[in-house]
Amino acid sequence: MHVCAVVVTHNRRSLLVECLAALRTQIRPPDRILVVDNASSDGTPQMLRNEYPDVELVALATNQGGAGGFHDGLRRAHAGGSDWIWLMDDDTVPTPSCLEALLSAVDRVPAPALLSSKVVWTDGRPHPGNWPGFERSRTEAVVAASEVGLIPLRVTTFVSLLVSRGAIDDHGLPLRRYFLWSEDLEYTARILRRAPGYLVPDSVAVHKTARRDHTCVTAPPERFYFHVRNTLYMLRGTAWDLAEKPLLVYVLVATTFNYLRFNRFSPRVVPIIWRGVRDGLRPGVPTPGRP
Repeated sequence: MHVCAVVVTHNRRSLLVECLAALRTQIRPPDRILVVDNASSDGTPQMLRNEYPDVELVALATNQGGAGGFHDGLRRAHAGGSDWIWLMDDDTVPTPSCLEALLSAVDRVPAPALLSSKVVWTDGRPHPGNWPGFERSRTEAVVAASEVGLIPLRVTTFVSLLVSRGAIDDHGLPLRRYFLWSEDLEYTARILRRAPGYLVPDSVAVHKTARRDHTCVTAPPERFYFHVRNTLYMLRGTAWDLAEKPLLVYVLVATTFNYLRFNRFSPRVVPIIWRGVRDGLRPGVPTPGRP
């Protein structure tokens, strides 16, 4: 199995160095490492050219956000013929057995489309920003997966996610227009609505965010805008079935209230929320691109 690791980065050179070191020390290393640089201004591209000749650099002319970075990275890895593409941000530090454990799950269940690591913060506790959604509607699938040490997924994030080539063939690429926040939720929900995916508890990755409670609620206003807009995009899209969409409404209402409370109901954040609602309801919903 040929595995390409895709790392998306933007102006976090020291974190990227730590991520690349973790990739190099994997018990089962990836066959190819591809870094998508989102127009960094901190010398990242030159550092990669000088110090990491074995790493393939995709230097974007402008910052395309996580969505654009993963879109281009998946497309490039797929075109190169990889069987599996291992996705992560530059602040992801996979433990040495992370990839080995993910690949060990490939033959435990029939034709998995996605395999996700357990994501923890630096203190070893589960990272609240990367809690996956589990498949609960098919009891037989849950029981069968548990018997081989896996947990069926309904949605997950791009922090140490293994994507099969077949999933890209069948479901296309992440939606570039999302830019930030929820592009991974839309993409994985789109795939997992029709194909199986699993959490692999033995595979562990550390997500080195500045704080453990790094979620949309604690995000700065310009990022919370994308949470609101992109959740409305998902409500209008096809990644979730009709019965699931009330939960998205609840999540949007609850996170918006908690965001207002976190910011002490400051009037300065109201225009951000309104702009997200306005743009999320404008005509035209992003549609999947092909590899």
